[in-house]
Amino acid sequence: MSASATIPGIESPSLLVEQEIQVDAPIATTFETLLEQLGPENETPEQKMPMKLEAWPGGRWYRDLGDGNGHFWGHVQAIKRPTLLEITGPLFMSYGVVSNLQYRLSESSGCTLIKFHHKAFGLIQEDHRKGVNAGWTQINQRIKAAAEAK
Repeated sequence: MSASATIPGIESPSLLVEQEIQVDAPIATTFETLLEQLGPENETPEQKMPMKLEAWPGGRWYRDLGDGNGHFWGHVQAIKRPTLLEITGPLFMSYGVVSNLQYRLSESSGCTLIKFHHKAFGLIQEDHRKGVNAGWTQINQRIKAAAEAK
C-alpha cells in the first residue's frame, strides 16, 4: 500500500517582509519605544496583547497569560542599544518554522530610519503568509506614532 500527501506550503517554504520606517524622533527615543511596543504596550487591531521582552542577549520574548501559561515567540539573538534588535524563534507561528526578526536603526538630523525585516523558513500556513505584512505594518506604525508623540 502506498500513500502520498501534498504538504501545503512546501513549494515556497520561505517568507520575507522588509519595511523602512521614517520616524521623526531621536534614535534613543525610537529604540526605547520599539521595546515598549513589542513588549508591554503590544496590541493587535482586535485586542491588547501585552508581551514580555527581556531586552538582553538570550532574553525571551513571550506572551505571559499568567499561572505558568503563555506563548513563546523567540529569543533576543542580538541587541546593540540603540541601533539593533534581533530576535529568532517561531514568533506567532506555533508549528515547525524558524524566524529571524531584525530592527536596525540609524539616525540622521534628529530623525530615525528603521530598517525592518522578518525572514522565516518552514511550512508556513497560508493565513499567516497572507496576514504577516499587514500585521508588521500595523506594529511598525504604532512604534512610529508612539515615538513621535514623545
